[in-house]
Amino acid sequence: MKVLLTGAAGFIGAALALRLLERGDEVVGIDNLDPYYDVALKQARLDRTRAFPRFRDVRADVTDCAAVAEIFARERPEAVVNLAAQAGVRYSLENPHAYVDTNLAGFVNVLEGCRRHRVAHLVYASSSSVYGANRTLPFSERHNVDHPLSLYAASKKANEMMAHCYSHLFGLPATGLRFFTVYGPWGRPDMALFLFTRNILEGRPIDVFNHGRHHRDFTYVDDIVEGVVRVLDRPAAPDGDWHGESPDPATSAAPHRIYNIGNGECVALERYIEVLEACLGRKAERNLLPLQPGDVPDTLADVGDLARDIGYRPNTPVEVGVRRFVDWYKAFYGVC
Repeated sequence: MKVLLTGAAGFIGAALALRLLERGDEVVGIDNLDPYYDVALKQARLDRTRAFPRFRDVRADVTDCAAVAEIFARERPEAVVNLAAQAGVRYSLENPHAYVDTNLAGFVNVLEGCRRHRVAHLVYASSSSVYGANRTLPFSERHNVDHPLSLYAASKKANEMMAHCYSHLFGLPATGLRFFTVYGPWGRPDMALFLFTRNILEGRPIDVFNHGRHHRDFTYVDDIVEGVVRVLDRPAAPDGDWHGESPDPATSAAPHRIYNIGNGECVALERYIEVLEACLGRKAERNLLPLQPGDVPDTLADVGDLARDIGYRPNTPVEVGVRRFVDWYKAFYGVC
């Protein structure tokens, strides 16, 4: 099918584009190559997808209402995956307007395109950050997510509500996916694994927040992509058992659904660093720091609904995923 993919030069977007192209789909990839991090890395990701004749590389910004409308009118995609977003919890404290522009205004433009051109299924990225102040593990789609701790988290919660409105008002099948700490080859330079690897190889200390007492549900990028593809092939449908007197936050009387995509394992940050040290053959000097504003101590995904409805559970252990990242990093940057 023809899939319109926003954020096609991003970490997850580029990996998803390759997966869709390899199975024979046509992909229209939109990206504005925002300089939030190294544009050369984004270009290198795109170089892989540009090798496929069924990939069209469109330079556009989702915040440009007219441009997005023109792309939808010209391409008439059957399905849409929205991964374009201003990412990062910490950066949202420095530049909140970037999150409002891309994650809110940009998402409205995508929703309008889907509505007006009767897209069969919209899949969009949410985040484990929406669980905010919740401390009940594992995080379930049925938990309350009304207490976000960062503007980034609030923007992702808003995306879920916005998509539900369009599902209810216009019958748009839409599925939101709450990603849990994605890592792997071709990753983002602002994320912990990338920063740790670079600093360790350069002999510099690594910043370890919350004094190392974090636990994370680290999810390998290929597992995320497999989950997105499987969800994409199964458009959201109304839940016949849903009732407003006891509303289920994960489902709806409208064709809207929310799923966690995580590895379902809570790994200590110290263990993550130990695995990285073993892969690099070097020890890290740790700069222990307090918990950062907007961050949460622990995350863990309940993926029972994903397993039941979609028949899929991510399962790549960190020992495998971190090794693959290190191998990629050394090859890409020419490190011995």
